[in-house]
Amino acid sequence: MTIRRTRTFIAASGVTALVMTGCGQAGPEESAAKAEGYPITATNCGSTYTFNSAPERGVLLKSASVPYLSAIGVLDRMVAKAGQYPREYYDATTLAALDKIPSLTEKTDSSGHLQISKETVLEQQPDLVLGHTETVNNKTLASAKVPLLEVPALCEGHSSKPTFEDIYAELTTYGKIFGKPAEAKKAATDLRTEIGTMTAGAPDRKGATAAVLFPTPGGGTTYAYGNRSMADPLLKAAGFTNVFTGVDERVFEISPEQLLAKNPDVIVLLHSDGKPETVRKSLTGLPGAARLKAVQNDRVLAQLFNYVEPPSPLALTGLKNIVNAFPDVK
Repeated sequence: MTIRRTRTFIAASGVTALVMTGCGQAGPEESAAKAEGYPITATNCGSTYTFNSAPERGVLLKSASVPYLSAIGVLDRMVAKAGQYPREYYDATTLAALDKIPSLTEKTDSSGHLQISKETVLEQQPDLVLGHTETVNNKTLASAKVPLLEVPALCEGHSSKPTFEDIYAELTTYGKIFGKPAEAKKAATDLRTEIGTMTAGAPDRKGATAAVLFPTPGGGTTYAYGNRSMADPLLKAAGFTNVFTGVDERVFEISPEQLLAKNPDVIVLLHSDGKPETVRKSLTGLPGAARLKAVQNDRVLAQLFNYVEPPSPLALTGLKNIVNAFPDVK
C-alpha cells in the first residue's frame, strides 16, 4: 500500500475526518484502486494520511479498535497485536479472529500503559498501526511513513463532548479506509437501532443521579468521568443524570469527600482487570463510603472499562448493563 503522510494543524475532532481525493493520470493498478473508492485521505489526531488501497498489514496496540474492525470483518488483516484483550468483550467469532493474531507483548507499566518499542512494531512491516503509546505514535512513526489511527476520543488535546453519533461516524470511516463501506453502513444502522431501543425502554428515573468511577485496585486514587467522556451520554441514555456532568473533562481525580458531597443514587465502577467484587471493595474501602446512598442500597455496578470508554460499538453492552442493573431506580 502506498501512503503519503503530511502533518497538519487541524484540531482533533469528535470523529476521524475523511475525504475522497482525486489524482491526475494514473496507471492500471492505481486506476483499479480509484475504481474501488481510493485514494482516501484521513485526518486523525492532527495528522493526515492518504491511502491508495486498503490496509493489509495492520498492527493492533489497543483493544479500542477491535469492535470496529470486527464489525466490518477485517480482523484477518491484522498481522500482530500487543497489549491485553479481555475475552469478556467479544463474541466467539471475534475471539477466534483475535486468537489467530500473534501477540508481540502484553507488558504494561504500573498504570496499565503498554510497553513496546517502535522498532518492535516496525519489524512487522505494517501499513497501518491502530492505537498509540508513549513510544509508538504519529510523531515517532513519521519518518517510517506508517499511518497510525487512534480512536478520536483518545487523541491528545481532544476536547469535544462524545455522542453515539461519533461511533456511527467512526464505523463509516473504518469502512471507507478498509474498502468495506456496505458492511460499515449495516453495522452502524443495526447499532443505531439497538441503542435507540434500549434508550426508549429505559425507565423514567425521575431525576435519579449516577457517577462513573475508576477506582485504583487495592486503594489509592479514585477517578471520575465528566462530560468529555462517553460516560455522560451513556448515563443519560439509561435515564440518569451524571453528578459530574458539569465538569468539562474526560477523567479527573476526586477525593472521598467530593464523592460524598455528590452522593449519587447509583455508581458504575470501571476496571480493566480483576474481579468485580475486588473492584467494589476499592469503593467500599474509601473513607466514609458507608454513607453513600449507592453503597447503602447496594446500587453499585462494576463493569469492564471499554463498555464505557472510549466511544465504540461496545457502548451498546455498557448501556444494557446499566439499564438492567438498576431496573427499580426511579
